Order: sequence, then C-alpha cells, then structure tokens
Amino acid sequence: MTYLAWIVAFIASILLTPLVKRLAFRVGAVDRPNYRKVHADIMPRLGGLAIYLAFLIGILILRPMHEAMLPLLIGSFVIIVTGVLDDMFEISAKAKLFGQLIAATIVIFFGGIQIDTINLPFSNGELDFGFLSIPVTIIWIVGITNAINLIDGLDGLAAGVSTIALITLAGMAFIMGDTFVIIMATLLAVSTIGFLFYNFHPAKIFMGDTGALFLGFMISVLALLGFKNVTFVSLVIPIIMLGVPISDTFFAILRRLLNKQPPFSPDKSHLHHCLLNVGFTHRQTVIIIYGIASMFGLAAIVFSMAKLWGGILLITVLLIAIELFVEIIGLAGSNYRPLLNLVRNKSK
Repeated sequence: MTYLAWIVAFIASILLTPLVKRLAFRVGAVDRPNYRKVHADIMPRLGGLAIYLAFLIGILILRPMHEAMLPLLIGSFVIIVTGVLDDMFEISAKAKLFGQLIAATIVIFFGGIQIDTINLPFSNGELDFGFLSIPVTIIWIVGITNAINLIDGLDGLAAGVSTIALITLAGMAFIMGDTFVIIMATLLAVSTIGFLFYNFHPAKIFMGDTGALFLGFMISVLALLGFKNVTFVSLVIPIIMLGVPISDTFFAILRRLLNKQPPFSPDKSHLHHCLLNVGFTHRQTVIIIYGIASMFGLAAIVFSMAKLWGGILLITVLLIAIELFVEIIGLAGSNYRPLLNLVRNKSK
C-alpha cells in the first residue's frame, strides 16, 4: 500500500502542477522580475499547492495514525492559506509571521509537539526548558519554515534541498523505527520530486511561498517528531540535516549586521547569489547546493551513529569547512575573512 501511495502522489503532483500553473495566471499569482530576482520573465507561482494536494492524496490512501496527525494537517492548511494569500496579494511580513505562529501553536498545543528537555553531554545532567519550552519550539518551527523560504531563489533549489532533507529525515526515522515520520517524509518527498519536473531549470512554475512555507513547516515539525526524546545529539542532527538553509540564514543575518542593515532586510547575497557571482551557471549552482545539502544529510546520519567524541570531531570539521567556504565565496560579505586572514598571517 505504501508503494501505491508513493506512485499515486508522484503522478498526482505531475498532473496537478500544470493545472495549478493555469490557476496561478488566472488569479494573478505571478512573480514579476526585479533587481533581486534571477528570472527575466513573468512566472506563475503557487506551485506549492500542487505539492500539498498530491501529498494529501497520498495521506488519504495510507491514512497513517498518530496523535499529531490532525493538528499537523490543520497547521499545514493554515500555512497553505498564508502562502496562497502571499502568492496572490504579497501580504506583509507580519501577516505571514502571524499565520506561521498560528500553525506552530496548533501543532504544539493540540499535537503535543514541543522541546521540553535536553540531556547534556559529558554529564548525566538535563536542561529543562520549563516555561521556555513552548517559545523555543515556536522559534524552531518558524525559523526552519523561513529558512526554506529564504533559499527559494533559483529554479528547483528549495524543492531539491527540501527533498534531500526529507529523504535524510526518512532515513533517520527508519534507523529509529518511526513509521509515521517515514510515511510523512517520503510522501512529501515524492510529491516534491513530481513538482521538480516543472520547477528545475528552466522552470515553468515557481513553488512560491505556498510551497516554501509548507515544506519548511512540515520539515520542522517532522524533525521534532522524529527526535521527540530530545538529547543534545538528537537536537544537533536536524540542524546538520538542514545545514544549507540554516547556515545561509545565519550568515545572511550576520552579513546584514556587519553592513549595519536590518537583519531581515532582503538582499542579493544569499548562497546561490554568491555562487552565481563566482561564475557558476544557474544549473551548476543548483547542483552544487544539492551536493552540499546531500553532504549535510550524510553527515547527520554519520553523526547519529558516532560516539560523543567522534560527533564532536565531525561537528568541528563541519564548522571549519562551512566557515572557509563562506569566506571564499563572500557569503557574509567580501571583507569578512577572519579564518583566511589568520591562515595568511601565520604563513608569513
């Protein structure tokens, strides 16, 4: 039955995307080129609606049972409505945040999804978040939701990176024996792959905020479900798994602070912009970022099986590699090169 649901969701995504494309033009959900956009033509967005509908079809076939199922579906519906409104009318950032907060609140209070405690390494101690558990969980959900949205700047980029994260998440859930997360992650992955047939460069339709917010929301919640018994290690795993959107968001904020700009102001210096500026083509840039996301996914799986000191070594190597890569391509700004400058000074 699972294989049937995968096939049906995949085919449904392929069949629904052209219909959603026509709908996007009809309701005015289009993306017009400007100084921040890479594309030069008016493009239909709203493509995330096809992913969502295909995913729901798969859910109706399998009908997975879980206490968080209904709250997750209601929360995702709120996210979809928020994304559709933004794709049609370009609502304010505050309105989008409001929709995300409602969705996060639904899964927390009615689905029982929240980060309560973290077992600390090197000791038998435990960090209890207490009354901060709900705010911390909201920050996680909203943060990952927007991180996926921020990398949605090239054809097929957010859809591909999300698919890699979902496959990694399904792999981790398989190791842990979590059937519900496996079903949800794989159904969402095949629905997104079907959409990629129209979204990979040169794209015929964009997923828009409808897709980016939906994928980000689902990944953030499924990651919490998959690692519900939160230890220090299990909290780090989804962070590594989502290394591309998280690091891009972190360095975007750092870049703006260094340039004395508002931390969430839009610019044209994200990871994909930097790679394009280096000289890579549109398609090469997307494939490179796919490769980076895959390495993060593999690192997350290795980290989950490593001993404590091995995990620390892996994290250290990852952080140094990220920092060097960021400085070389100028992700945090052309003048931000502390590690490279340190190496140069020592070599003199």
